[in-house]
Amino acid sequence: MSDRHHHEHSHGRDHGHSHEHREHPRPHPRLRHRLAHLLTPHSHETADKLDSALESSARGMRALWVSLAVLGATALAQAVVVALSGSVALLGDTVHNTADALTAVPLGIAFVLGRRAATRRFTYGYGRAEDLAGIVIVLTIAASAAFAAWAAIDRLFDPRPVEHVPAVAVAALVGFAGNEWVARYRIRVGRSIGSAALVADGLHARTDGFTSLAVLLGAGGSALGWQLADPIVGLAITAAITLVLRDAAREVFRRVMDAVDPALVDRAERALRGVEGVCEVGELRLRWIGHRLRAEVAVVVDGEATVRRAHAIAVDAEHALLHAVPRLTAALVHADPAPVPGEADPHHALAHHASA
Repeated sequence: MSDRHHHEHSHGRDHGHSHEHREHPRPHPRLRHRLAHLLTPHSHETADKLDSALESSARGMRALWVSLAVLGATALAQAVVVALSGSVALLGDTVHNTADALTAVPLGIAFVLGRRAATRRFTYGYGRAEDLAGIVIVLTIAASAAFAAWAAIDRLFDPRPVEHVPAVAVAALVGFAGNEWVARYRIRVGRSIGSAALVADGLHARTDGFTSLAVLLGAGGSALGWQLADPIVGLAITAAITLVLRDAAREVFRRVMDAVDPALVDRAERALRGVEGVCEVGELRLRWIGHRLRAEVAVVVDGEATVRRAHAIAVDAEHALLHAVPRLTAALVHADPAPVPGEADPHHALAHHASA
């Protein structure tokens, strides 16, 4: 039997037990761990994890459909005013709002795919579809910025008066109100379920709201007879869209590259060091798969411990991680024996693979 111990613990499914404490009357000194469990009631059964994942996706879908309805109505109202007034600033804002509403489509597809169970080909499931949706959102923002810039520059060289200025001002206020409400809603739900794509979409909507307010400046300038005010505000809106494009691209890039908040790593390490039997924490990795986290960690245990004892420590280590790290759904815990002076490194046989 190998002295290396791998463990991916899924309560109930793999080990046929649950965490109801009447089934674990251990006199073993794990009182602190069990008290924490009692104070934070939960279950790690496979069905419960699946229900939690489905609930997160359901909340995300609900946020998308509500956002689509609100922004769709906002863009439709603005489009009517654009047709009447010919305002290029309002046109840019309307196009951007329309694109923002339509980003619900790729995100919705991603949330639906994320509900599918893992297969032998996609062994981690389909959560990464959210990252692909984030890329689509970034490309959509870039396209809307390019269109707004083209419309504004064209109007600079061919200035025309803006008609129905009061209606343009009202449409701008409607755009601001709709975008700000959607932004708050998307960001709140996105942060709650851990969806970087939904948060990026919310930030996108928030910037749209401020660009809608900028349309008011163009309307004011047009009312005073300054025809260039409208295309200049259109260029300002393009600049604002470019800024949100930068922020959204950075957020999506980090997620695609498996970046996590370093504070989560610190939190996980502190939790592991508090587990009885863990002598040291080795390599620790966290990664997002959609809006859920997975962990891989090596912990050092007493080299003289039995396999059963090493397994129990691994169970406690994952349990501590599940409590400490928000939205963590699974952890792969590897137990290493504590080094003994004079003995060869048990991982020496793998050294040539690591160097390669």
